[in-house]
Amino acid sequence: MANPLENLSGPGKALQAEPPDANEIDGLLRSGHARLKDARNTALALESRFDLAYNAAHALSLAALRRSGFRSGNRYIVFQVLPHTLGLGPEVWRVLDKCHNLRNRGEYEGLLELDERLQADLIAAAQAVADALGQVG
Repeated sequence: MANPLENLSGPGKALQAEPPDANEIDGLLRSGHARLKDARNTALALESRFDLAYNAAHALSLAALRRSGFRSGNRYIVFQVLPHTLGLGPEVWRVLDKCHNLRNRGEYEGLLELDERLQADLIAAAQAVADALGQVG
């Protein structure tokens, strides 16, 4: 059976095959873990914590994709392929997808409607990605 990531790669497709780069992956992991830690700092504004948690989740998800030997030209795809890169289910990637859409509304329309519950869900999803990365050899 073909690798689902391979099916998504090629000219004009969402992913491009590219050998993993250990330095790039290490940098993404460092950045992701540092941002995830800072996202838990309740002394920061909710908007800042959201940015930190979202960017942590993205860096960690991108590290998983890069470790799998692929690169994406689209930011959101790293969340959508988590079932294939880390075996994570919809309870994780749906939260990340929702936060991606919310982030875009905030960035491009100035509409960032956050609450502590969504922030907690985002941190939990990012932590699930971090945990899964630790278990993948």
